[in-house]
Amino acid sequence: MAHIIVVGNEKGGAGKSTVSMHVATALARMGHKVSALDLDLRQRTFGRYVENRAQFMMDSGLLLPSPDVHELPEIDGSSLKPGENVYDHRLSAAVATLEPDSDFILIDCPGSHTRLSQVAHSLADTLVTPLNDSFVDFDLLARIDATGEKIKGPSVYSEMVWNARQLRAQAGLKPIDWVVVRNRLGAQRMVNKEKMERAVAMLAKRIGFRVAPGFNERVIFRELFPRGLTLLDLKDIGVKQLNISNIAARQELRDLMKSLNLPGVDINF
Repeated sequence: MAHIIVVGNEKGGAGKSTVSMHVATALARMGHKVSALDLDLRQRTFGRYVENRAQFMMDSGLLLPSPDVHELPEIDGSSLKPGENVYDHRLSAAVATLEPDSDFILIDCPGSHTRLSQVAHSLADTLVTPLNDSFVDFDLLARIDATGEKIKGPSVYSEMVWNARQLRAQAGLKPIDWVVVRNRLGAQRMVNKEKMERAVAMLAKRIGFRVAPGFNERVIFRELFPRGLTLLDLKDIGVKQLNISNIAARQELRDLMKSLNLPGVDINF
């Protein structure tokens, strides 16, 4: 059975597609067969990222290890039973088709609550939730008091993950390994950053997720997207000397991959 990685967060701009592309490409570079689905049917940032990569390879003549992105199949509505949802069947049909030939299936969710995203979370073996290092983003996970020191209770996204966990338990599936990735961490030690660190650690114990390091805010990520490239492709395209920022970014990716602790993955980059 393929291991299903879902990258989800109901807030846009948290770096979901950047994380998705780098995780999927890192796995492909390590020799794993990676299939992917982009559930943001309108914006398709992850899908566009991979399309840019395919165009770059065609233009440059290079062959770079890459995930295979697939479209959701169409379902004949007349075949559904009363009360069944067409999106449930589209996603389950896609996963059933991809599982036999994939080591990993990565599903990139939209930055909003949709039926597709809700179903995807219940399929996750590993759930990766990128989170900007801000209490504005933290509010998606939990409600917190004015001091930033006391958690009042879980918020909408945490409740959705809880429901997904309940569905998996009822189906006799193993629990979701939920990993919250702190993105856009500032280099300086600021009061807000330290408060966020304490709040995330408290919430992790309370609702059951692990915390992993993410990506700092770096220009390189914006520069890579139009060509569909990742940090791991730089040497292949002729970059002989990485600058300090790029080296640091590669280390961040290495640390993230180690933290995910995916089955059968030996970090070798």
